Amino acid sequence: MSFDEKSFIHLLFLSLIPGIGANRLKNLIDHFKDPKEVLSASANKLIEVKGIDQNTVRNILHFPREFNFCQNQIELLNKISGNYSTIWDDDYPFLLKNIYDPPPFIFYKGLLPTNDDKLIAIVGTRKPTQYGKQIAEQFAKEFSSQNIITVSGLARGIDSIVHSSSLSVGGKTIAIIGSGLDIIYPPENKNLFNNICNSGAVISEFYMGDSPDPTHFPRRNRIISGLSLGTVIIESAIDGGAIITAKTALDQNRDVFCLPGNIFDKTSSGTNKLIQDGSAKLITCVNDVLNELNINNSIKINKIKPELSLFEQIVSDKLSLTPKHIDLIAEETSLSQSELLVTLLSLEFKGVVKQLAGKLFILI
Repeated sequence: MSFDEKSFIHLLFLSLIPGIGANRLKNLIDHFKDPKEVLSASANKLIEVKGIDQNTVRNILHFPREFNFCQNQIELLNKISGNYSTIWDDDYPFLLKNIYDPPPFIFYKGLLPTNDDKLIAIVGTRKPTQYGKQIAEQFAKEFSSQNIITVSGLARGIDSIVHSSSLSVGGKTIAIIGSGLDIIYPPENKNLFNNICNSGAVISEFYMGDSPDPTHFPRRNRIISGLSLGTVIIESAIDGGAIITAKTALDQNRDVFCLPGNIFDKTSSGTNKLIQDGSAKLITCVNDVLNELNINNSIKINKIKPELSLFEQIVSDKLSLTPKHIDLIAEETSLSQSELLVTLLSLEFKGVVKQLAGKLFILI
């Protein structure tokens, strides 16, 4: 079954009728096959449908037959070169279709994943530490190198890093947003939004024109996890939005993976708790996720290591994902400032270290 534009307008109209949520809408379409047939059905026919009571029948029969809003939705969607897919369409994502409460229809811009694609969600705090930023970037790039599509929420922080890092290595990424497709939030992600659409997709279940209301994000999160084979959480407080995504993934019987973090840092309190109570699997690298999900087990992720001089090896051995000031590096390596600067610059060119603001350096 597929829905042409006219049928989809009628489907949208049905979704606006009070008392018709996702389950009742699905039952009505499964029964009548065509949304227009629902609107022309008698009370006796409607009451035969599973889950449809007398109040819902009255709502369907007496709801004003005004289609301007629905037609306008299509016009707005066409204006941004967007599209739609319903749960009855073949291109509707298979994994999402099989969660407890899939959206009956989604709006999207770009290309939906196919049933052969492998998707993994990566989400986390909007205010990550340098450790979290580095891990998000590394994981997104390594998943993309395995032709795995990353999924996230286009929010500030970890989400944005995941999307941009996947794109930087030619990978595909999918963003699930909590607003209409024509409302880009946060606004500074406009270019990122467009770049995602060019290689993956931006998806929303919300009507065009819908603002990013706080109540929308828990609903968005179930789609992030619902599209994905597993969900990786990189830094989140106990009350963070990423924890909601973890809970929806667990409800959907999907695996949750967490990076262990600093026990004194609030941004790791949620992820550490998920690991502690057994809800999430502790991971330290991308291969931990791939092995657990039995994805590409025959393929090893081998980062080509450049040849290092003696001084370069000494310096790199003193660095990690935790930023370290140049003065401390000099003290630990017993190198002069001039020798150290030359060595650090060489290591940057070789892609081994990265300089941060304040003369801080990390291993990459």
